[in-house]
Amino acid sequence: MSSITFNGNPIETAGELPKVGDFAPDFRVTDTDLQDKSLSDFAGKKLILNIFPSVDTGICAASVREFNKRIADRSDAVVLCVSKDLPFAHKRFCGAEGIEGVVSASQYKDQSFSENYQVDMLGGPLAGLMSRAVLVVDERGVISYVEQVPEIVQEPDYAAALSSLG
Repeated sequence: MSSITFNGNPIETAGELPKVGDFAPDFRVTDTDLQDKSLSDFAGKKLILNIFPSVDTGICAASVREFNKRIADRSDAVVLCVSKDLPFAHKRFCGAEGIEGVVSASQYKDQSFSENYQVDMLGGPLAGLMSRAVLVVDERGVISYVEQVPEIVQEPDYAAALSSLG
């Protein structure tokens, strides 16, 4: 288990994130057009996995906005924003915000994402949702960056994640 906090209160996650140098675990998530996506759909591109509890919270929404802005000039990379929100919530948020540079997805049909990445929070008021984490996967499917954000109400380190793209 990994220990994080929510407003300073300790929370455990289901386990540890995969490590730098590991092959990224496969997954199945559903995008805003209700199309299933897996790791292989992003083969040949660098992939940032922006994982968070819910797009309907301030910090989570900010991370989607920030990655959308910072990835705009990169044709070699994709940001996949993943939560347990329904695809309709992702679509509503992205439409209202004019966000078109990231792929937003839900794991509502298949639990493989949070199981394979060990990001489910096991306690606290957000139990059952995913913790805030960022992983970067290279074109070959190898993880080059991992951040388990230690405090849920803290934004991820965007600069570090993006610099790991090369």
